[in-house]
Amino acid sequence: SALFLAMHYTPDTLTAFSSVAHICRDVNYGWLIRYMHANGSSLFFICLYLHIGRGIYYGSYSYTETWNIGIILLFLTMA
Repeated sequence: SALFLAMHYTPDTLTAFSSVAHICRDVNYGWLIRYMHANGSSLFFICLYLHIGRGIYYGSYSYTETWNIGIILLFLTMA
């Protein structure tokens, strides 16, 4: 969904809001793609945090190399 949104989005500060309005109004099912992208990314991060919480609960932080690689992947995901 991000690729479809990126085809119509303009990151310029003057036209960003109008490009989002263009996606919602003029693109076929653009409003649906936008909402599916927002809800899908929220669900992805909820699952990511649940996975981290499971690792904390089961004491996976004692494996420092594995835990540090996971933290690096978390930061790369958020970047």
